[in-house]
Amino acid sequence: MDNVVAVVLGGGQGSRLYPLTKFRSKPAVPIAGKYRLIDIPLSNCINSGLKKIYVVTQFNSASLHQHMNAYSFSQFSSGFVEILAAQQTKENSNWYQGTADAVRQNLSFLKARGIDYVLILSGDQLYHMDYRKMMETHRKSGADVTISAVPVSRKDASELGIMRLDEGGRVQGFLEKPQSDEEMEDFCVTPEWIQGQGIEPKGRECIASMGIYLFNRDFLVDVLDKTDYKDFGREVFPTSIRTRHVQCHLFDGYWEDIGTIRSFYEANLQLTAIRPDFQLSLPDDPIYTRARFLPSSRIDGATISRSLIADGCEIRSGAVIENCVIGLRCTIGENAVIRNSIIMGNDYYETDKEIADAQTQGIPPLGIGSGAIIDGAIVDKNCRIGRDVKIVNSKKVDKTDELHFGMIRDGVVVISKKTQLDDHWTLDSSLE
Repeated sequence: MDNVVAVVLGGGQGSRLYPLTKFRSKPAVPIAGKYRLIDIPLSNCINSGLKKIYVVTQFNSASLHQHMNAYSFSQFSSGFVEILAAQQTKENSNWYQGTADAVRQNLSFLKARGIDYVLILSGDQLYHMDYRKMMETHRKSGADVTISAVPVSRKDASELGIMRLDEGGRVQGFLEKPQSDEEMEDFCVTPEWIQGQGIEPKGRECIASMGIYLFNRDFLVDVLDKTDYKDFGREVFPTSIRTRHVQCHLFDGYWEDIGTIRSFYEANLQLTAIRPDFQLSLPDDPIYTRARFLPSSRIDGATISRSLIADGCEIRSGAVIENCVIGLRCTIGENAVIRNSIIMGNDYYETDKEIADAQTQGIPPLGIGSGAIIDGAIVDKNCRIGRDVKIVNSKKVDKTDELHFGMIRDGVVVISKKTQLDDHWTLDSSLE
């Protein structure tokens, strides 16, 4: 993999993940208590022996840049993880206009000596993958570009880009987000074909792009230099399929595109299962992140079931936590009840003096106050949730505009970063 460079795309606005992306980019959104989404593709690269990595950023990238400082290789290694932030140059003064345009504006870095292949990755997906297997498919097929793809049902295909393949797995057509059975019919594959790839069909008939692309470097440079295409899925591939060899690499592991509040919420809570579909503890595929040197979590007389508890937490007597992800440095008060929720924790500890000064002003300390009840919510970082606060969507509201506490999206209550909810505050009264 020494002649491969990875480009992780992390520049989108992340509007469907708002308000989690109000102060940060999508790849910087915390996941599983102690990681960020960007850790997933970076860990996959490192575990695949790929150590030349660029991360392309644009919107709200400050916290992502800070987190990325953790990734450094030995000075005796040729490996690097470098950030390519959107910037004005003599050649281009615009923001990135799409996935292909983001790569085009950084082609000078990809034209360096010793680079034969470019792996394009997304910064907001949850999966384990050995990219060496994708490289093997690419080389054996003699392709100009290889697209990693996963079998999906017709129902799931409506939110993805699906491909029409020949018997050898060469891509013959590409269709973005089909909305009818008639559109999908010509793109379906037989169960026998899927089985012939060593994968059980399980009722899946469509082959969907994962947004992971492996290019021959010279072909990528050529297609971006000679066109003004902005997007890979909508423009680059439909044209390339007609004129070049585009190959499919079939993948059958867990893969989740974290594109909406609902998908983010469900993917996190699924990690609390005894045997989750996405494993955090695979010995050969560790997930790397920034080291924080935090103490072990302290738990005193609480009842906790099917939950992930990150480092540096304090959970006090009588607290009940069920089916939750509890993030770093989180303090949970006496008799608080938290169910089916993601508490992202805090970026820092308050000193005793800061807590005392806040109390004199009637400001709750960082964390979850005693007697609070939280169910079906995401509480972003550095929030102050007072005593006996009740965050429960009992009215089953599906969506709201942005309010002082955050908003409800896809039926999930999202408490925005740095929000303060005073003692006895309730969601129901706020929605009246």
